[in-house]
Amino acid sequence: MLLKGVNFSNLFITLDGRHFDTLEAAQKAGASRLNYGIFLNNVIDFLIVAFCVFILVQQVNRWTRKPEPAAAPTTKECPQCAMNIPVKAKKCPYCTTQVA
Repeated sequence: MLLKGVNFSNLFITLDGRHFDTLEAAQKAGASRLNYGIFLNNVIDFLIVAFCVFILVQQVNRWTRKPEPAAAPTTKECPQCAMNIPVKAKKCPYCTTQVA
C-alpha cells in the first residue's frame, strides 16, 4: 500500500483579515497572505532528508571503523637462552644473562 503524504501547501493566513476557502481564490483576489503551509512542507521534507543522511553516515562509519591498535608486549625474548622474560627485567631468571 502506498502511503499518501499530508500536503500543507494550501494552509495560509490572509493579512487583511478576509477569508478565502482556497489559496487559489486568495491569489486571484490579490489578497496579501502568509503561506505558512509551504514552510511546514519544507521543514518536514528537510527533517526527512536530514534523518536519512544521518542514518547513511552512521552506517558508513560502522563499515569504515578501524581496528584498535595491538596492546604493547609484556614480555621479550632473552638473547642468550631464548626464553620469554618480562619487559622490565634486567637479568634473565633462567640463564642470569644481563638483558638491556
